[in-house]
Amino acid sequence: MKLTLSILALIISQVTIAQRDFPDFLQGTWKVENKEMYEHWDKLNDNSLKGFSYNTKDGALNISEYLDITQTKKDIIYTATVLNQNQGRGISFKLNKDGDTYSFENPKHDFPKKISYKKVSETEVFVEVSDGKQNEFSYKMTKQIPKSNEEDTTVSNPNYDPILAEKLSADDYGMKSFILVILKTGTNQTTDRDFISACFRGHLDNINRLEEEDKLVVAGPLAKNENTYRGIFILNVATVEEAQLLLETDPAIKEGLLDADIYNWYGSAALPEYLNSSDKIWKLKP
Repeated sequence: MKLTLSILALIISQVTIAQRDFPDFLQGTWKVENKEMYEHWDKLNDNSLKGFSYNTKDGALNISEYLDITQTKKDIIYTATVLNQNQGRGISFKLNKDGDTYSFENPKHDFPKKISYKKVSETEVFVEVSDGKQNEFSYKMTKQIPKSNEEDTTVSNPNYDPILAEKLSADDYGMKSFILVILKTGTNQTTDRDFISACFRGHLDNINRLEEEDKLVVAGPLAKNENTYRGIFILNVATVEEAQLLLETDPAIKEGLLDADIYNWYGSAALPEYLNSSDKIWKLKP
């Protein structure tokens, strides 16, 4: 009994440490010192923060990059997707925490290799971006806290439906995390027509099943192209690990007739709502 209690205490201790390592304090809006540049973070759940960097000019908000911090089974991963760079693909960095400094590192990336957030106080963060050697820049950010006598402007949409927003797991911007899957020609080059036909019949059946389970919100083929891309899925799950488990149930992917590239995607939380209409407009089922 004592041994069992000791193991339980160790598990609870490890869970507590993992939760403490997650940078929840970033939630909110932060302003770069002496500049009209900001970072905004929303906490989607206990294991996920979604954010973006932006600047303001003439009253307009201009987003420069989308940010994501997700806790997987092993690591906490920071992903930055800079607009008009890297073909829209995010660059991932793994957390290496030291005291109040949260350093996200990717030694294989050219620049930056490290992005560090040092929590100075509840309202101040010191940020350092570097290649781990001589090239670096740093700045301080201050948390923007509305004054108690200011009008609450967080809801400026007269059509806002809080019940629908909660049902769809929408954040304050009506957005949420999905997984984008690009299907492409696989490595299995078999010419067995019966086998190919059975796999792709199962592929279509699996699409219908995932749709019924509210796990798949978009699926469709692509026109012939030089990249051998065959089609896309948008999966209604938040992590790559969840997406991989779902893709393993597709016989065309499992047998290597199709391969899959997987990306985190941030889009309108209302996307699944179109499915109710889609079931009323088809005449022939594939």
